[in-house]
Amino acid sequence: MKTMKNWLLTGLLFMVVSTVFSQGKVTGTITDASGATLPGANVAVKGSQTGTSTDFDGKFTIDPKTSTGELVITYLGYDSKTLQFSVSNGGTTNLGEIVLSANSNELSEIVVKSTTVDIAKDRKTPVAVSTIRAAEIQEKLGNLELPEILKSTPSVYVSKSGGGYGDSRITIRGFSQNNIAVMVNGMPVNDMENGSVYWSNWSGLSDVTSAIQVQRGLGSSKLAIASVGGTMNYVTKASDLKQGGTVGTSVGNDNFFKTNVAYNTGKLDSGFSASVLYSHTQGDGYVDATKFNGDNYYIGLGYATKDNKHDFQFTVTGAPQWHDQRSTFITIAQYQQYGSVNDPNIKYNADWGYKNGQSFNMVRNYYHKPVVSLNWDYKINETSKLSTVAYVSFGRGGGSRGAGGIRGFNYTNNAFRTADGLIDYDKIVAYNSGQTVSINGTSYTRTTNGASGQFQNSSATGSLTNSTSGISQISSVNSHNWYGAIVNFNKKFTDHLTWDLGIDVRGYKGIHYQNLNNLLGANSYTDNFDVNNPNRVLSETYSTYPAWNVFKSTDDEKKINFYNDGDVRWYGGFTQLEYSNDNLTVFVQGALSQQGFKRVDYFKYLSSNELSSTSFENILGGNVKGGANYNINENHNVYFNTGYYSKQPFFNAVYPNNASLVNGNLTNEKIFGLEAGYGFRSRIFTANVNIYRTSWKDRYQRQNDNDTSNPGGYYDFSGITEIHSGIEFDGRAKVTDKLNITGMFSLGDWKYDGTSTSNRYDSANNPIGGGTTTILFLDGVKVGDAAQLTAALGANYEILPRFTVDANYNYTDKLYAAISPGNFTKEDNKGSLELPSFGLVDAGLSYKWLVGKTKSNSVGFRLNVNNVFDTVYIAEAKTNYFAADYPTQPTYKGIATNNQVFFGFGRTWNFSLRYDF
Repeated sequence: MKTMKNWLLTGLLFMVVSTVFSQGKVTGTITDASGATLPGANVAVKGSQTGTSTDFDGKFTIDPKTSTGELVITYLGYDSKTLQFSVSNGGTTNLGEIVLSANSNELSEIVVKSTTVDIAKDRKTPVAVSTIRAAEIQEKLGNLELPEILKSTPSVYVSKSGGGYGDSRITIRGFSQNNIAVMVNGMPVNDMENGSVYWSNWSGLSDVTSAIQVQRGLGSSKLAIASVGGTMNYVTKASDLKQGGTVGTSVGNDNFFKTNVAYNTGKLDSGFSASVLYSHTQGDGYVDATKFNGDNYYIGLGYATKDNKHDFQFTVTGAPQWHDQRSTFITIAQYQQYGSVNDPNIKYNADWGYKNGQSFNMVRNYYHKPVVSLNWDYKINETSKLSTVAYVSFGRGGGSRGAGGIRGFNYTNNAFRTADGLIDYDKIVAYNSGQTVSINGTSYTRTTNGASGQFQNSSATGSLTNSTSGISQISSVNSHNWYGAIVNFNKKFTDHLTWDLGIDVRGYKGIHYQNLNNLLGANSYTDNFDVNNPNRVLSETYSTYPAWNVFKSTDDEKKINFYNDGDVRWYGGFTQLEYSNDNLTVFVQGALSQQGFKRVDYFKYLSSNELSSTSFENILGGNVKGGANYNINENHNVYFNTGYYSKQPFFNAVYPNNASLVNGNLTNEKIFGLEAGYGFRSRIFTANVNIYRTSWKDRYQRQNDNDTSNPGGYYDFSGITEIHSGIEFDGRAKVTDKLNITGMFSLGDWKYDGTSTSNRYDSANNPIGGGTTTILFLDGVKVGDAAQLTAALGANYEILPRFTVDANYNYTDKLYAAISPGNFTKEDNKGSLELPSFGLVDAGLSYKWLVGKTKSNSVGFRLNVNNVFDTVYIAEAKTNYFAADYPTQPTYKGIATNNQVFFGFGRTWNFSLRYDF
């Protein structure tokens, strides 16, 4: 401890001495109109290469190398400002507080130039919006999932789900991320078949994002996208950022380790610019046996003509990764069994064990999804601009799981578990290879399959298994080829009236099949699902690691169980008219889109059958929306917006039951939204209040089946109606120059209306229960999987110059379990199970040490501790069992212990070191 104190005192003394002997410095603090400091603002000496950025509290120090000159200050979402300075030799000039004004284009020119990116503008765009900037992401993300940086945003709920790397999910106003428009630089990235977003494929965004803007509700996007819950726009850094680079590393709990390096050339005299980044992340995972390994690369190339009429930005980014998962939902009682009644083992994972002395997890996700885009912005004249982005993405990979069964049991059954709850893969291998093993106290020896003399596995489970059946590891592959382009023409008729007109064109091919990964001691695998090639016997296995070469053909891979393509074509047009002056902004938008859906099935139908390749089923959809914002004065503003969407259903609703027959009751989903808000801005305090109501009719939804007897299975629901309404508040107070307080509160009333239907399937897309359709009585039932009441309170305090401490408290209540269909087959059901409320505290320490001859470089240190008090809480549940129905069973925090849940993470930490030059 004495050594540590001496080290700290020496460091502080060094900083003091460095300050005393510095030559000619200019200092200041950058704030917005409300007085909130702006970390990460760029400060540059005009006409030179000298530059720096503000620290976490908006402060900067720069050595201009000249006695007089001009400083150019730019920041994301604000008008740039140029200030004159003069400094005596060896002296320091303090420019004091420098206030930047929100600009007419919410993201400044150095960050985004394209009008295809729809960014809300403070006190202008009439939507509920929150913006998270790069400085906060760098400070607080650490080893959290990317969506978790948004957990203090009103009406946002984030869960780590099973806890695997990148397996987190996010909801906004009670709507899942399948129905939230996720965009990168204005490009939609939701899966075109089902709207899914897999965050493990986008883990690298945290390294290259300049800002995340969350627009709750209908949002301001001009595209014909169904942002039912909201829009999340990730804006990546441009290649022409100021010259400099970064080298960083981070360590954390459970052997988390990350390194990254990045460099920007800045805009060269020739007009060219370049930006590159590479990072690597690995760790063992907080949950047992959820090891992960991922890379991230980013290349940005830019060119601007000397007359600034043309600007080109070419980017390539990708994040190949693999991570072991926890996909099997287990009961609270099982967590207690492998922990204790009062201290359940929240890290327990039911999918792993040991095979031949090595850790082995049956469930793994592996994927590589590079995205290539080319942006061209053409300034036709002073009033006209054309913005175009063309993009392509090739996704390759899938997820592995167990398939088949032994003597009626699948691999997660207790018949194959050790006393400490791990899967005995050695027993499975032994049985598969013909050795005698004991299963539930009885000795069994596998027999070979007929005349082949081989031990042949298959997909057979439960009662379909026999003495020849075995268990394998297989993967469900979900690859795709995706092409798209967005073109937007922007015309300023007057200083106040602007018109946008554009097109949105996309083409998507989803490639779906299963393949064999590990026979687990057997000789081969028999598959009888390909009607064109029945009774195939296969032995070739495929890797569960991501392919860096995404152009490699998979045509020759041996497919099993199912093999089909989903083709989606999208043709959209949009327009917007906006009137804006100092006090009033009014807009009206309209968009139309035609989606075409085609299904090609290589297994289910004979190649001669016309159903083996359908024609495109074309469906017209669109939206109309409008709103207005009025600035009463410098402090107060009010807004209102409304909109109606006719949203095309997802692919599995067009072709239900995984067949090639078009849904006879096919209908568009209907969304109608109303929203109003009030904003207050002052030098000390800012606040926003929003109220909303969204109705959503004729929904079709797919949900995983968490019954352990049906691994990889799922339910399809149709005819769902939901009503979501609520109120939101967020605010920020600058108590002193050193202390800032933030807070938010949101309360929702999200419930189902009427009845719906469900059908159940196994992992090979076969109907369970003879394809019987079940009616679900959901009227008045609370929507689950998202907290309907959230609140947060945070504080940031500067102890010493550039040395800050911060803490944040998040409270969660009115969190309900997801719908488990079996509990809603009767009209007199008890509704959704409400889970216990919980509160979590996160805290952090930051210090930025200015280094280099001009003190324009820095070394940053950051320590994050999440869930400081190691609170144990249930983050989500998939069953609706009430304690009153099981009076003889013990409960956990008032919850029946036969409920299947995922617990949230306990205390985690990470420490990062970053050098900016």
